[in-house]
Amino acid sequence: MQTIPNPRQEAIRVEDDRTGLSIETLKRAFLDNLFYIQGKFPAIATKNDYYNALAYTVRDRLFQRWLATAETYSQQAARTVCYLSAEFLMGPHLGNNLINLGIYDQVKQAIEEMGLNLEELLEQEEEPGLGNGGLGRLAACYLDSMATLEVPAMGYGIRYEFGIFDQRIQDGWQVEITDKWLRYGNPWEVIRPEWEVEVKLGGHTESYTDEQGQYRVRWVPFQVVKGIPYDTPISGYKVNTCNTLRLWSAQAPESFDFDAFNAGDYIGAVQQKMMSENLSKVLYPNDNISQGKQLRLAQQIFFVSCSLQDMIRILLRQGLPLERFHEKFTIQLNDTHPSIAVAELMRLLLDEHYLDWEQAWHITTHAFAYTNHTLLPEALERWPLRLFGELLPRHLEIVFEINRRFLNDVRLKYPDDVDRLRRLSLIDESGERYVRMANLACVGSFAINGVAALHTELLKRDVLRDFYELYPEKFNNKTNGVTPRRFMVLSNPRLTQLITRRIGDSWIKNLDELHKLEPLADDPAFRQEFRQIKHAIKQDLAGYIKSKTNIEVDPNSLFDIQSKRIHEYKRQHLNALHIVTLYNRIKANPDIDITPRTFLFGGKAAPGYYMAKLIIKLVNSIGDVVNRDPDVRDRLKVVWLEDYNVKFAQRVYPAADLSEQISTAGKEASGTGNMKFAMNGALTIGTLDGANVEIRQEVGAENFFLFGLTTEEVYAKKAAGYHPMEYYHSNPELKRVIDRIASGFFCGGDCDLFKPIVDNLLYDDPYLLLADYQSYIDCQDQVSQAYRDSENWTRMAILNVARMGKFSSDRSIRDYCQDVWHVESVEIGLKEYVQEAIGQLTP
Repeated sequence: MQTIPNPRQEAIRVEDDRTGLSIETLKRAFLDNLFYIQGKFPAIATKNDYYNALAYTVRDRLFQRWLATAETYSQQAARTVCYLSAEFLMGPHLGNNLINLGIYDQVKQAIEEMGLNLEELLEQEEEPGLGNGGLGRLAACYLDSMATLEVPAMGYGIRYEFGIFDQRIQDGWQVEITDKWLRYGNPWEVIRPEWEVEVKLGGHTESYTDEQGQYRVRWVPFQVVKGIPYDTPISGYKVNTCNTLRLWSAQAPESFDFDAFNAGDYIGAVQQKMMSENLSKVLYPNDNISQGKQLRLAQQIFFVSCSLQDMIRILLRQGLPLERFHEKFTIQLNDTHPSIAVAELMRLLLDEHYLDWEQAWHITTHAFAYTNHTLLPEALERWPLRLFGELLPRHLEIVFEINRRFLNDVRLKYPDDVDRLRRLSLIDESGERYVRMANLACVGSFAINGVAALHTELLKRDVLRDFYELYPEKFNNKTNGVTPRRFMVLSNPRLTQLITRRIGDSWIKNLDELHKLEPLADDPAFRQEFRQIKHAIKQDLAGYIKSKTNIEVDPNSLFDIQSKRIHEYKRQHLNALHIVTLYNRIKANPDIDITPRTFLFGGKAAPGYYMAKLIIKLVNSIGDVVNRDPDVRDRLKVVWLEDYNVKFAQRVYPAADLSEQISTAGKEASGTGNMKFAMNGALTIGTLDGANVEIRQEVGAENFFLFGLTTEEVYAKKAAGYHPMEYYHSNPELKRVIDRIASGFFCGGDCDLFKPIVDNLLYDDPYLLLADYQSYIDCQDQVSQAYRDSENWTRMAILNVARMGKFSSDRSIRDYCQDVWHVESVEIGLKEYVQEAIGQLTP
């Protein structure tokens, strides 16, 4: 805001083009950015130019808050949460920032007055695909909530040049296409080359005695890689706080070898550059080959080392002694991927800053907290000792020393329990020797948490039982949550407006206030309006599906949606068995009275996961037959939602009638898609797994479709000896389903194509599909009946929305702040940017 003297009246206040929020100022800023940053005038500007001009206009308004936040944190030396995650699935930034800044309507009006369409510009944004699914999306939700709750925080991760692949479905198969999310640039990030750091890899170590006579170790690396930070502002909802997501990009210290070039070795001249930049080239390479394993471990040490060095730089810049590192920072390890941070912080403190072991270990074990996100043994990372030692020779020495001291302590408590020592050891000695990263995280952290009540209990009982018995005080539960700003306000504006008209808008920051909707579930007029909104959203999605797939779906049908990562434990193929069951019933009696359904699937299979990719092919093959069979008469439709991502999910969650959360009990840590669906008025069919347990408790058993074995029953059945073939022979309807798939009916008579799935179900069935089949089918029949009573279905849907307050990520973050991080919110005052007020600049 500028003051202009006026001789005839008081000074006139003029809005700054970079911070003003009036319609005219926004229009002027937009056109300036189009001209001066994009270098375009309207006659030659593309939609992407317009998107970028708008993004820079919004970013300017973030910068005012971003810099004020950074300055306040620096001045106060505020205790800061550092969230270390190998994945950040942020989703598009523009729409979310418009919501959080509270300027969505002003910007929409300004854009429309210039003859443009805001929705079209929002569609231009390339999604940063820096994660596989729930883990990375949770990290994004938590960053949103930390900023909204004014918690000093930074996210640290990798700036993957190519994110998770774009998915194409060709002849029913998943085909992976390179995700070139940076091809048009990224207006939301700011490069900070002045804060680059170096990361060592390979080589060997040398011991020596320092001037004080202390034993020291020097790491002589084979390779050194530079980490360059790229910062993205993360805005809070209607607060001045704007935190930072810092992502690291890998570069070679020297990008070009002139000696090799002059000798005619043109490939060798850039080989170092290529080797170094591989570290941040692509999200999670396939690790079913040794090179992939090595690259994944290198990625982990790369971003962890960069981040820890950056924290030390910040600490020293603020004039704090290194001994107070754990008082300044609390570091949350988002799953096991960043757990190498325990050894790396020890290395930095011992070898680079010359602390003694006891000091360094005290700081380390008071800095880290560890979130475990999985019950699947294969996801608890472990690295072959040879590979680990070749890439990280100094870290292996440190891990051995941590393990030696740790096992000595365990012996004192359990002097005669050799088996317990073997299980707790950081080194797996059975067969080929491995470093157990989850064990390292448990030993090196002051807190360990699961992400749903059931998950945490199973961690304590099974996966981390020995650590729980050793350190019961470390364990706690923090049920996941999701941000209502993106997954309700931005994704579902019509429902948001309906809710806000009835109960005000404070629910957006305090989701518990949704309970005020409960009485409205019995109001016929409110139910009618709620139902009309849902139908309109379904019509929109039906139109989108038609434009993308040429498949016509009926918005009046029940939209039955399962969208998530494709994995056998999530049991997309159980859903497929239900579709074939309904299809068989129609073929047996074409005039059967059946509730029309549209089955929508979305999700990606890991490129090296053959069975998951075959499940995608199975669903699409079933759809090809069902969708064109005249006997079905459009009562069933099956659609694969290609290239499912955050942007696409924002279309899908609001349109769902039924949310499929059907994992085998005891396998899903939490789930967050289950929360997003329910918040938008979908009813859940699910097992008692993950956060389903708590969702059912909150919304009421009568508003949740429950089926399947419990975790205890799954364990008991497997312990007693599970024989899936018995279910096949004893259940005629199930047998007809399996036989139809096995016969090649859905794949042009090819009996071999789906044989791996059929054989897996009949002879192994590790995820108990056949045991849960009849319960699932019976429950789905109840769903069909319930959907016919539209008034009661709508009432149930409203109650689901009204009772989802617990599952806001704001509640999760409050719990972390109180129970784990012990960090206080810091209010940010917004200063006007006035050049004259800056005073003398100092370096």
